[in-house]
Amino acid sequence: MRMKAWHAATIGAALMMGGAGVAWAHHSFAAEFDTNKPVKLEGSVTKFEWVNPHSWIHISVPKDPRTGKPATWRVEGGAPSALLRRGWNRNSLPAGTKIIVQAFAARDGDARASAADISFPDGRQLSLGNPTTEAAAAAAKRAGQ
Repeated sequence: MRMKAWHAATIGAALMMGGAGVAWAHHSFAAEFDTNKPVKLEGSVTKFEWVNPHSWIHISVPKDPRTGKPATWRVEGGAPSALLRRGWNRNSLPAGTKIIVQAFAARDGDARASAADISFPDGRQLSLGNPTTEAAAAAAKRAGQ
């Protein structure tokens, strides 16, 4: 009986430690991005990563809003499950697609941002399925930013 209890405790501890890594890996929007640093990124998609917990769009911009020089930005979107509900799939943004992203820049100054929506030169808009960023963008609009 004592051996069963020890075995169950060991398995429980292993499961808790495994789950802890997942919790530490995820971040809050406010810890990573700054609502006081909105950026507009216009450029071409170089890569679209369909990964959990957030998708990532890599955009080559001819003029970085921070430096005025060419750069590649990584833009965080929602999870693939959220994007699927909005009509996306892993092939929705092929390399070379021209896009415009309104986003919030990373606090650490890296070329990384979180966006709620992207638009295309023809005027179409798509949600990136990121509820926290969508809420921050709506608040910024209400505040007149």
